[in-house]
Amino acid sequence: MDLATLALFIPTALAIAISPGPGIFYVAARTLAGGRSEGLASSFGTGLGGLVHVAAGAIGVSALVMASAEAFTILKLAGAFYLVWIGLKAIHEARLPFEAGAVTTGASRAFREGIVVEALNPKTAAFFLAFLPQFVDPAAGPVWPQFLLLGLISVALNTAVDVVVAMLASRARSLATGRPEMLRRLRTAAGGLVATLGLALLFARRPVPP
Repeated sequence: MDLATLALFIPTALAIAISPGPGIFYVAARTLAGGRSEGLASSFGTGLGGLVHVAAGAIGVSALVMASAEAFTILKLAGAFYLVWIGLKAIHEARLPFEAGAVTTGASRAFREGIVVEALNPKTAAFFLAFLPQFVDPAAGPVWPQFLLLGLISVALNTAVDVVVAMLASRARSLATGRPEMLRRLRTAAGGLVATLGLALLFARRPVPP
């Protein structure tokens, strides 16, 4: 892959990475609820979930899912209900006393939930299948190694953005620690956004091939 292609791809992928989505809001909600360690763990979890889509796209599984209305619907429903459940759980935790709700998940569980959040997001699969091939050049060699490389770069950028979000949310949490009502509102808002994204995912449509 030539440097000119990478020079165009990286800033484009970065611009997309900073666009708000389920992963970013999940990381923010998890950080506000459990602190920096859970936020960072969830960041790397969503990164690993993204790699699932990259690997699936490289071997053609994602294309099969996008081509099958039934498979797409199953993945969409699973991802939507999981996001709604996590969002409602975050809202419930926000109502608990700060000491009781601060360590309700743990970094390990936040990591696992992050994987599931991203792996069950059909929009991520659709994104990789629609976006990455635009930068693949069949004349440069086999397609799948190029797809894999671009996917790895994209996931790395997404994870870096999630880490920044976790750090910012951790800072906001620290500032609000002495103001329980503000912290409760922040956690409730983050949980509400995650649940809303889950509901929005229910209306996602399967991409129609050109």
